[in-house]
Amino acid sequence: MLTIYLLVVSLFGGVALSTSDGTVCYTPARPISLDYGTFVGSYNDSSGIIAYRGVPYADPPVGDLRWREPVTPPTSQLGTVNAFEFGPQCIATKRANASIPITQSEDCLHGNIYVPSWTNATNLPVLVYYHGGGFQSGSSRTAPPEWLMASSKMPFIFVTFNYRLGQFGFLGGAALGADGVANAGLFDQRASLKWVQRYISSFGGDPSRVTIWGQSAGSAMVMLQLIANGGDNEGLFSQAMGDSPALSSMPRYNDTVPDEVFRRFASLAGCEVLSPSANTDLMPCLRNASVEALIYAGNATAIAYSGLTIFRFTPLVDGKLIIERPVEAFRSGNFVKVPMFFGSNTHEGKGWAERLTDPIGNTTRTGADAYTVYSFINGQYGGFTTSTFLNATALYPPVSKGGVNSSYNLLAQEMYGDMRFICTAGLITGSAAQHNITSYQYHYDNPWLGDMHHYELQAMFSTEETDTYQRMEDTSLFEDMRLYWTSFATQGKPLGSDTRNVNWLPSQDVSGGPRLLLNPTRVMMEDIDAESLGRRCTMWHNQHEELST
Repeated sequence: MLTIYLLVVSLFGGVALSTSDGTVCYTPARPISLDYGTFVGSYNDSSGIIAYRGVPYADPPVGDLRWREPVTPPTSQLGTVNAFEFGPQCIATKRANASIPITQSEDCLHGNIYVPSWTNATNLPVLVYYHGGGFQSGSSRTAPPEWLMASSKMPFIFVTFNYRLGQFGFLGGAALGADGVANAGLFDQRASLKWVQRYISSFGGDPSRVTIWGQSAGSAMVMLQLIANGGDNEGLFSQAMGDSPALSSMPRYNDTVPDEVFRRFASLAGCEVLSPSANTDLMPCLRNASVEALIYAGNATAIAYSGLTIFRFTPLVDGKLIIERPVEAFRSGNFVKVPMFFGSNTHEGKGWAERLTDPIGNTTRTGADAYTVYSFINGQYGGFTTSTFLNATALYPPVSKGGVNSSYNLLAQEMYGDMRFICTAGLITGSAAQHNITSYQYHYDNPWLGDMHHYELQAMFSTEETDTYQRMEDTSLFEDMRLYWTSFATQGKPLGSDTRNVNWLPSQDVSGGPRLLLNPTRVMMEDIDAESLGRRCTMWHNQHEELST
């Protein structure tokens, strides 16, 4: 049947999209006046959500504002804006030569605010979400809020933000540190939270009840906000959540490797580097370079390191916002003391080594051996030594045909999954417990739909594919997961359905245990085995200086 769409002029100068049978898809709604512009939202009559998309939270970080702290709030007067569409995504770094997609731009510091129309309450709790993507890709548009907001027993406002990526957001180097900031993407996140504090009450939100949440790189950024400024969050958030927090190698911004990466990038962008001391004119040159030149230079730099390194542009110790690495900070208690909710998936380490182009570190190739595993890990954590590798190997099941660990690829998956994601969730929640801060840890395990990295998001953000393959058990689990996540954000305690009758206990020991097992056939508390996972995590964290974690 052919559906005819009509464009109807609205009272606010925008349009309402409706079908020939009169069903309204969205209509302009509830203008919000801020001191730099008035933003007209769009009402979705199916979900009941009023969305304000593409709302700028800072000046465009272009020209002289490249690699500087974002300027928030925006300094330009924007007038009346129909906030119906997403703003451009931040430019992603690709390990291939590519032109800029039309959906990407340097002018990308925008947010999306989703407000429930089914309540007249003000001072609603606020859940702010940061996307993943290895600090090199991703977008705020990848988190549709309908499932989460409909599942919650209490209404809340959902907010997502873009942040600068790759060479634009996580470039280091001595020259940049002298005339700019490393971790520009982290400063963007900080600025977005300042924007929330200043303006969210205009949308009906309570600035004193802000929970920050992220997945993967977004979760790592939540972790880094917990330790930023030595553990001072300036009152920007009251709770923190994270799915699969990524613990990367974090050298200082002016250490050898970040400086080498910077100089290669600058040279590829057309800003020649003649000698180690010839840094004076590099930043003005880069700020005057065309965006096309910077895209090429970033992609080419990533390609140059892609043989053994998955992500080249990642957070650094910048000496301004991040002054201490995560393991050091959490162990010493230098973190924000707010309620926390973190967790990980069973097979976090699966699917990473195969991305490498150099067979020396690709553990999926035929003939992979122990040295292949070492090379893979060393490519992600440059200080990783062979002696540490041998000590670590002794804590994992031996590689044996027909055994629990039947290949070196499985060994690599277990090691990488532990050190980067699984142990990090335990570090955060366990450290909180040691300081009498309420924290919760989960373990997502789903053999049917998969439990690799990011697979838990199938429960949060709907797609046709996940809808197609869900069994009744998966659907029931996903409903409970949305309840757990949203009840923590709205009430400070993860509460599932009444039929589960599961009391999620807070973390009690240094490993973050006990944790909640989220499996389609059983949801229950489980202890963390001190002799297996507990020992491995302690070992990895004891090597924090070697690994720069």
